[in-house]
Amino acid sequence: MSWISKTFSSSIGRKIIMAVTGLFLCSFLVVHLVGNLQLFKADNGVAFNAYSEFMGHNPIIRTLEIVLVLGFGFHIYEGLSLAIKNRSARGSQGYVSNHIEQNSSWHSRSMAMLGSIVLFFLVVHLYNFFGSLRFGDVPRDANGNEDAYTLVLDAFKNPFYVALYVVAQFALLYHLLHGFSSAFQTLGLTHRKYTPAIKFVGYAFSIVVCAAFAAMPVYFFFFK
Repeated sequence: MSWISKTFSSSIGRKIIMAVTGLFLCSFLVVHLVGNLQLFKADNGVAFNAYSEFMGHNPIIRTLEIVLVLGFGFHIYEGLSLAIKNRSARGSQGYVSNHIEQNSSWHSRSMAMLGSIVLFFLVVHLYNFFGSLRFGDVPRDANGNEDAYTLVLDAFKNPFYVALYVVAQFALLYHLLHGFSSAFQTLGLTHRKYTPAIKFVGYAFSIVVCAAFAAMPVYFFFFK
């Protein structure tokens, strides 16, 4: 077991953890987005409430939540550890480090900051929705069932929360622009023929997912 601990405590091992958990969280974004798109159905929240009920009470989903929490935990911890290590290295390398920064993109140099914005939003988001749905502080419909749709409508009428939501999506966008293709590179999945396609998919994925998430609070704030 010592070789496992040595591998995953090394810089390369930590980057592998970041890559694997990052791609896993990308899959979560897709599932979460598909569910949230039920908000746009003109059925007064019936489809979204059904989705919320399924996600909140299905035993398989509840078990997978543990895996999701672990994924977030490892990704955040390793991200912060690598950011601290890189900051220390920049301080000791001087000119060489500055030269490297000048030849890298802004979002690749700002992964820690962008990730911190997303983390702050995630805490607020979980408090507003996950906390309410799990601990009973949620509106009820005429039949006494949980009305998650009304909970969302109320949250998206708060201009400060809407602004935070949109800013977080911009931060997530730039975080993904670098992280998506970087994850494949870290895992050694690079090829002269396929790497451009991976970058294109990464850019398309980042823009579509973040734009769709950002559209939700904006739409409900202005048009509902």
